[in-house]
Amino acid sequence: MADIATIARPYAEALFASAKPSDLAPWAKQLEDLATFFQNDELLALANNPKLSSNDLFKLIEGLLQSKPDQSLTNFLKLLANNHRLVALPEIAQQFVAMKNQSEGAAEAIITSAFPLEGGALKDLLASLKSRFGGKDLRPTVIVDPELIGGVRVQVGDEVLDGSIKTRLVQMQTNLSA
Repeated sequence: MADIATIARPYAEALFASAKPSDLAPWAKQLEDLATFFQNDELLALANNPKLSSNDLFKLIEGLLQSKPDQSLTNFLKLLANNHRLVALPEIAQQFVAMKNQSEGAAEAIITSAFPLEGGALKDLLASLKSRFGGKDLRPTVIVDPELIGGVRVQVGDEVLDGSIKTRLVQMQTNLSA
């Protein structure tokens, strides 16, 4: 089977091209909410079940939603269901958010820290990272991982900055054993 990112790209691009700038944020939120459903193994099994019609699958998903999606997104979901591509929804959502962020001059930043980062410490870190990443507005997601011992690990797109003590200790061990 083709790579899921390759399958998702044309759908994400088409959805992004059809969205108005004012629709980008709400659509991104709705897509992310929908994508969480397809991280469930049971729903994935249903989506891949050839005995379940695409219409029945769409009705099932629509029933799971807390609020009815925008009509354009409803049509998009029907298209995905008819083409048996609902399993690609998490990747479509991820690519759509990346396109949205790029159009807004922003980027998602996944910050992994040994301790919770809040308030002033997070603002200071984001200010120093902003210049490192070409002045992009960074939208942080903070993950606490005590195994880092100290420091932070930052991922923005494909670039990773690892200033954690755990990584420095591993590097030191490698240098000493060489």
